[in-house]
Amino acid sequence: MTPDMIAMIYAYTAVGVGVILAAAGLGSAIGWGLICAKTLEGIARQPEMKPALMTNMFIFAGLMESFPFIILAFSMWFLFANPFIGAAKAAIGG
Repeated sequence: MTPDMIAMIYAYTAVGVGVILAAAGLGSAIGWGLICAKTLEGIARQPEMKPALMTNMFIFAGLMESFPFIILAFSMWFLFANPFIGAAKAAIGG
């Protein structure tokens, strides 16, 4: 396995991690927007339900906020403990 092959694997992994993090950030932002929009819509329709709707909004917002952090942990694993290097060495037989 040449140093060029290792460098290419790390480069492709870095590009993949960038795409993964961008998608996680975009998905979280869209989720936040939908959660808040639907909560405000529900409060506008039934103002007496505001406490229950706000409680649900904060619960779901916390779940939505944890998603990018989980994705970040997987991304750091791909970057710093790259499993593709070992797989490539095993496939080549080195």
